[in-house]
Amino acid sequence: MHVETLLADLVAIPDLPGQSNAAMSAYVQHHLERAGAKVSVLRGPEGDRDNIFATLGPADQSGYILSGHMDVVPVAGQDWTSDPFTLTTRDGRLYGRGTTDMKGFLASMLATAYVHGDTALSHPLHFAFSYDEEIGCRGVGHMIERLPDLCAPPLGCIIGEPTNMAPALSHKGKHAATLRLTGASAHSSTPSEGANAIYPIAELALFVRDLNAELATNGPFDPRFDPPHSTVVAGMIAGGTAVNIIPDACGLWVECRAVPGQNPTDMIDRITRFAQDQVDRGAALSLEVETLGMYPALPPPSDDTLANMLQQLTGRAAIPAVSYGTEAGLFNAAGFSAIICGPGSMTRAHKPDEYIEPAELADCCEMLDKLVSTLVAG
Repeated sequence: MHVETLLADLVAIPDLPGQSNAAMSAYVQHHLERAGAKVSVLRGPEGDRDNIFATLGPADQSGYILSGHMDVVPVAGQDWTSDPFTLTTRDGRLYGRGTTDMKGFLASMLATAYVHGDTALSHPLHFAFSYDEEIGCRGVGHMIERLPDLCAPPLGCIIGEPTNMAPALSHKGKHAATLRLTGASAHSSTPSEGANAIYPIAELALFVRDLNAELATNGPFDPRFDPPHSTVVAGMIAGGTAVNIIPDACGLWVECRAVPGQNPTDMIDRITRFAQDQVDRGAALSLEVETLGMYPALPPPSDDTLANMLQQLTGRAAIPAVSYGTEAGLFNAAGFSAIICGPGSMTRAHKPDEYIEPAELADCCEMLDKLVSTLVAG
């Protein structure tokens, strides 16, 4: 099937994170099986979401994994020129939610499976489709745990997030969390009878501000990134019900993005300890911490083999690092060589009128064809 036809079908499935992905996983499974791949449907612990792993060629030999996430970010509150879940051609571009992030790569994966379903391979090509990436890479870890049962140790993993088809070598790690303080309500005329949860959350937000300034001053630093240090931000606060009621609950949403070599969880732990100190000082408060999502950094490769191969296949020089995070960090943490390389630009992602260009899809399919040629039996 043609890559643009597959992309239109994928865009029409609004696979939002945190929900059942039955329609999307069934579609992917159908086309991989139709193309001749051996398919494993891997049910996640949520019970209504699946990862998909498929193989062309001998699974007992080492090959390459192509990996992409099936979910997309919501479109609520965004002003689109056309229906975001209908692939629309306009001005030579293909518009729709997920066209760049990252259904363009998924369509290229499926198109490649169709083209090479009957190709005799001496080493396999694997296709990994994950769920719930957009809310903290929650799905792919369950698939990675199953890989020893599904295939021989791979030669490398290509995560097809949009890089304009330039191999990207590294990214920061991330840990996002919500800290909620619960106090006691009272009438605003007698504030001492309550325990105001907003004040300590406000202090916590200032602590996060100061922690970010500390990281910017003291590092550690990695000049491959912009900014060249880890960051921590307070992104959202919610609490209170009315101005004449002492607020008995308030929450703070925080996120840390850490350069390779620094654990983002360490920053979240420092924030949590500050919040707990406020509780322990005797206020009638309790603390609850919820992790929203986390993934490790992708450090620069110790072996240039995969990067050199991708540079030859794409004809593009490698990018030392990207500012966003991907599932590549999880593959790397599991001991698999990983690199990021896919069609389109991340500058278009998560925005209204997201698009990809037909030429970008063609470049991706050409790269994947060249990759398959390295796996063909001689």
